Amino acid sequence: MTVPLETLRAAPKVLLHDHLDGGLRPVTIVELARELGYGGLPTSDPGALASWFHQNAASGSLPLYLRGFAHTIAVMQTPEALERVAYECGEDLATDGVVYAEVRYAPVFHRERGLNLEQVVEAVGRGFARAEREHGVVLRQIVAAMRDRTDSLEMAELAVAFRDRGVVGFDIAGEEAGHPPKAHVEAFQYCRRENFSITIHAGEAFGPPSIWQALQYCGAHRIGHGVRLIEDMALAPVGASGEIAGRAVKLGAPAGMAGRVVKLGALAAYIRDKRIPLEVCPSSNVDTGAVASLAEHPIRHFIEQHFRVTVNTDNRLMSQITLSEELRRLSATLGLTLADVERLSINAMKSAFVGYDERVAIIFDRIKPGYARLRGEPALAGYPLPPSA
Repeated sequence: MTVPLETLRAAPKVLLHDHLDGGLRPVTIVELARELGYGGLPTSDPGALASWFHQNAASGSLPLYLRGFAHTIAVMQTPEALERVAYECGEDLATDGVVYAEVRYAPVFHRERGLNLEQVVEAVGRGFARAEREHGVVLRQIVAAMRDRTDSLEMAELAVAFRDRGVVGFDIAGEEAGHPPKAHVEAFQYCRRENFSITIHAGEAFGPPSIWQALQYCGAHRIGHGVRLIEDMALAPVGASGEIAGRAVKLGAPAGMAGRVVKLGALAAYIRDKRIPLEVCPSSNVDTGAVASLAEHPIRHFIEQHFRVTVNTDNRLMSQITLSEELRRLSATLGLTLADVERLSINAMKSAFVGYDERVAIIFDRIKPGYARLRGEPALAGYPLPPSA
């Protein structure tokens, strides 16, 4: 039975992969465009604008999916606009039941009206701080560099400089094909020397070699998307009885293949054994054409094989999605239960880039008691915290 959306909204959730410039409210885009004198929007009607973003996003093409960012970025060019967008992001996530979120963006895109990089990060931080005070959601920033640029080291230095002011990680994003992670190895080596957390977009539009480079050249602690890791697994068909009904295919199973995983390749086994988190974004993967449909998404194989899976929204505006709706769709399509959602939420919090004590506190003070209440168990003030060893 599908978990009701109302239940999922009430469930405490954790979000690790969400783009600030992919989650604006359509009405905010229209209002900021008017205030800033930006005339490039395809329409000034918020409802029609929302549809325009989603139609481009659901084209099955990553380049077309990315077109909408020209408009969101264009209206995020002043401190006031950045602070508003960041605050509304936190407010929307809190309304959806998210208790902790790491939100990423590329500061370099927000300098068209004279802001420097530090002013961009500070403005986003002010918006997040206000949302945290008013709505109780814990918000942290991930600074992203872009694969097709040459300033990734500068972005890494910026991220580390703000490590005590709300920035918890560094990422690279953008088109994978032709822009391998190892081209930015200097930036990642800097982060590693500074003991700073790394997540890398990999295995979304390009296959396992992108994931391998992210891990073994660049030292990623998490993988953004990773959907094409399925290509490093062997699947065998399953009969009506649920038993293996044929020979396994060789490594390189396509994302939509039915069956059961019977063998992991060396990369997949390494990721599972080392508990490297996968920031899976199911609806976004369907929109960009990484997989044909939600029913064919390999997340079901990742969960069955006990990978450290987290569920994420990627770009809430483009995919017209919330984290609760993402989980409802997985429940309806793959049979996820509320207990599964709790495990996924704990997986995500274990994988967050904040320190151990804060991760443990959120799990035992907010996540576990929240699901206990949803199960009808006595409301608890909190579970006993384990030693901070």
